[in-house]
Amino acid sequence: MPHRKDSDSRRLLRRLRDTLGSAGASQDRLDSITHHIADSMGTEVCSIYLFRDSETLELCATEGLKAEAVHQTRLRLGEGLVGRVARTGRHINSANAPSEQGFRFMPETGEEVYSSFLGVPIQRVGEKLGVLVVQSREARQFTDDDVYGLEVVAMVLAEMAELGAFLGNADDSLPLAHRFPSFYRGASGQEGAAEGRVWLHEPRVVVANPVGDDPETERRRLYEGVATLRTRVDKMLADADMVAESDQAQVLEAYRLFAHSRSWLRRMEEDIDLGLSAEAAVEKEQSQTRSRLEMAADPYLRDRLHDLDDLSNRLLRILSGQGSDTGAEMPDNPILVARNIGPAELLDYGRKLKGVVLEEGSVGSHAAIVARALAIPLVIHASRITTEALNGDPILVDGDAGIVHLRPEDSVAAAFRDKIAMQAEAQSRYAGLRDQPAEALCGTRIELFMNAGLMADLPSLENSGAEGVGLFRTELQFLTRTRVPRRSELAALYSRVMEAAHGRPVVFRTVDIGSDKVLPYMKPQDEPNPAMGWRAIRVGLDKRGVLRMQLQSLIRAAAGRPLHIMFPFIAEPSEYADAQRMLMEELAREQKFGRPLPMDIRVGSMLETPALAFAPVSFFRSCDFVSIGGNDLKQFFFAADRENERVRRRYDTLSEPFLALLDQIIARCAEAGVTLSFCGEDAGRPVEALTFAALGIRRLSMRPASIGPVKHLIRKTSLTELRGLIDAARADGRPVRRAVTEYLAQAGSSR
Repeated sequence: MPHRKDSDSRRLLRRLRDTLGSAGASQDRLDSITHHIADSMGTEVCSIYLFRDSETLELCATEGLKAEAVHQTRLRLGEGLVGRVARTGRHINSANAPSEQGFRFMPETGEEVYSSFLGVPIQRVGEKLGVLVVQSREARQFTDDDVYGLEVVAMVLAEMAELGAFLGNADDSLPLAHRFPSFYRGASGQEGAAEGRVWLHEPRVVVANPVGDDPETERRRLYEGVATLRTRVDKMLADADMVAESDQAQVLEAYRLFAHSRSWLRRMEEDIDLGLSAEAAVEKEQSQTRSRLEMAADPYLRDRLHDLDDLSNRLLRILSGQGSDTGAEMPDNPILVARNIGPAELLDYGRKLKGVVLEEGSVGSHAAIVARALAIPLVIHASRITTEALNGDPILVDGDAGIVHLRPEDSVAAAFRDKIAMQAEAQSRYAGLRDQPAEALCGTRIELFMNAGLMADLPSLENSGAEGVGLFRTELQFLTRTRVPRRSELAALYSRVMEAAHGRPVVFRTVDIGSDKVLPYMKPQDEPNPAMGWRAIRVGLDKRGVLRMQLQSLIRAAAGRPLHIMFPFIAEPSEYADAQRMLMEELAREQKFGRPLPMDIRVGSMLETPALAFAPVSFFRSCDFVSIGGNDLKQFFFAADRENERVRRRYDTLSEPFLALLDQIIARCAEAGVTLSFCGEDAGRPVEALTFAALGIRRLSMRPASIGPVKHLIRKTSLTELRGLIDAARADGRPVRRAVTEYLAQAGSSR
C-alpha cells in the first residue's frame, strides 16, 4: 500500500484511540468516532450499528443520517445490507446500494440520497458485536485499500468495546457487559446443581492497546513472537513420542505448517502497516479467518478452526506476556467455564471443580464422560458465556435443566440454594439406606450397580452402597493420552480397579471409541453419521491389535481373580462370536506362556441396537450376561439423535413401543436363562428404574448418586402391584408414565 495511505490510516487510528480513551458519556465518544471516520474516508455518512441482543442490530451513532434515528432504527439479523454483513461476517461494497438484493430502505434515517455503501463487521474472535458502515451520494465503488482500512478500524472498535470504551453514564442505553445478571439456556451434559465462582479455562487475552505507535517496533515484536511460537510447535512435534507415519504426527505436522505459513505472517504485517499493534493484528486475522472457515462446507476446513484458534491464542500470550498462567488464583468452589475442553485437561482439575459450563461439547463428548466420572454438573451449549464471564463472577449451574445463571440476582440465588439444600437433605436420607438391600415390598430383590471409568470412581462403591460396577468404561484411558497406552500400563490399572472393588464384580466394557470419542492419536473419520458409523466393536474387529492388547491386559490384571468382560455395540451375533473367539485365543496364549488365568470368566454383550433384540435365542444362550445400553438403544429405536436438543427429549422411554421392545428382550433373556441388566441415564431415574424393575429387569447400573433415590423408591413399592397397574394401563392405551406417577403419588400420601 502507498506510504501516504498507511500514514492516513495510522493517523485515524490514533484519533480513535484518543477519542475512546477520553472521559464522558459513551454516546459522545461514538458520535465523535463516526465523525472522524467519515472525515478520513471522504464520505458523507458513517454509522455504527451494535447488537442489542443476538438477533437485533440498533443504529447507535451516525454522522450524516438523521440524528433522531439513533437508538430508534433497528434491524433483524440478516435484514437489509447491514443485517447481511452481520449474519455473514463479510463486507458488502456497492456503488448502487438500492439495487442490491435484500436492500431495505429505512425512511426515518434520510439515507435515500446516498448511493454507495460499504459495510464491514465489527467482530472479535467469533463474537459478533455490530456493523460499521460508510455511505456517499456519489456512485462510488470503494477500493480494496478502503475496504481493508475500514476493516482495521472495525477491529479497533471491537477491541475498545471489549475494554468497555462504549460504557458511559448510567443512563446510557448501550449494553453493559460484565455487569448485569446473565441467563443461559444450554443443554444438560451431566445432572446436578452447583453454586460457585467462575474459573475461566485459558481466559482470552485482553489486547490493552490495539493501536501501534511505531510500525517498525510492532513488526519486530511480531517477528520475535512468531519465531518463539514456531520453536515451541517444533518442540511439540519432536517430543510427541510417536513414529513419523502415525496419524498424530500428520496432525501435528499440519499444525506446524500453519505456524510457518508465510501468507499468515504477511497479512499481519499489512495490518501493522495500517496502524494496528502486533496483538491486534493477530486477533484481526484470527477473527477474519474464523469467519471464512465457519462458512466452509468442507468439514475438514471447519475443523481447522481449532488449529487456528490455538495457534493465535498461543501467539497472543507470547506477545502480551499474559501466558496460560495469568496469576489469578482459583476461587473457592470453582466452576470451570470454557469454549470446550479435552478430557485430559478436565482430569487435571480433578475434583476441585464444582461444575463445568461449556459453549460447545455434546452429551457424549469426552468432557461429558469425565464430568460424569467426577460426578459434577455439566451444562453444554451455553452460547457466548466465555465472552461475558470474568474470573470470580458468581455463577449457578443447574445441570438437570441445562441452565446457567451468571451474576444472579439475590432472589434467584436464594431459590437456587433452597434447591441445593433440598437435594443435600435427600442425599443424607439416602445415605442411611447404603447397607440395605433394594428389596421391594413384595419381596423382589433388585441389584443396583454403578457406572465408572476412573480409579477415582471406586470409593463410590462403598459410599453409594452399589453391589458392583455394572459398566467400567475403558476408553477414558485411551482418550486422555497422546499415544496408545501400553499393555503393562492397562494391566496395572485394571488390577488396581479390581483390588479397589474388594471382591465386588466389575464389568469391563472393551474400548468404545469412534462416534464423538475420537482418540487424539487416531485420524478422525469424516463420517456423515458417526454415531452409526465405524465405532466400538467395529473398530475393535478391524483394528485387532488394539482389542487383543486390551484383552491380554484384562486377563493379566485378573491374575486368578474373577473377570467380567463386555463387548459394546454388537449389531449381529457374528460380531459377538468373533470377539469372543479372540478372547478365547488370548486365554489360550496366556496359558501357553504359563501366566495365571482368571478364576472365573464371564463374557457378555451390550444390547444397543434394535437389531440385536431380534437375534435368535442361540445368541442369548452364548452370552453369560446381556446389558441394555439404554442411551444408544433409545436413539436408534426412535431415530432421534441424542446430540440433537430438538429431538433427544422428544420421545418417552416409557412409551408403549419402547416398552414392547424391552418385553421382547426380557423374554429372550428369560428363555435363554441369561442375566439381563439395564445401563444408561434412564436406569438412574427413579420412575424409569422402578418401571424397568416391574417389567422384569433385575439389575440396574447407574451413576453412584442415583443409587440412593432409586433404592428408596424400590423399597417403598410393591413391584407385583405396580406390574399389574402397568399392564392395565398398556391394555387400555393409557400413558404408562402417567399411570406410574399417579400410583406413586397415591402410595406416598397413604404411607
